[in-house]
Amino acid sequence: MPLSSVLQRLETKLPPLLLVLALATLAWLLAWQWPALNLRFAGQRWFALGLAVLAAAIALAGVRAFRQHGTTVDPTRPEHSSAVVSSGIYRFTRNPMYLGFGLGLAAWVIGLGNAAAALLIPVYVAYMVRFQIRPEEAALQAKFGEPFVAYMRRVRRWL
Repeated sequence: MPLSSVLQRLETKLPPLLLVLALATLAWLLAWQWPALNLRFAGQRWFALGLAVLAAAIALAGVRAFRQHGTTVDPTRPEHSSAVVSSGIYRFTRNPMYLGFGLGLAAWVIGLGNAAAALLIPVYVAYMVRFQIRPEEAALQAKFGEPFVAYMRRVRRWL
């Protein structure tokens, strides 16, 4: 089986929250394994906590907007979407739930204060773009056509 087929089979299969939990666990293991790479700064825990609260607020705003419009929040079934949501938090980012998850992971990494763990944040972004966001965009474009394309032109993927 060609690598492209294997990679395509991974698209929208892993729920993003599960990915975040796996990467957070790996970040903790990296911090535990390499304490020499720990970095500390004044107010670190408070900064991490504030970022975590912001992350949760952004993600929950995305969930709430989807529920208000009666569309699915299941990231493994983008074809089940019933509406293009472009109001509320979706005026600023096309992926507030994924942005919130990423900021939550960043908050965890900042709280851990380990340089090796910080390398997992770009891993999250790259995985999400390749295996979740691009396939979702293709499914939504196929389903909704020009209204979704116009929305993509107006609003950025992340911020």
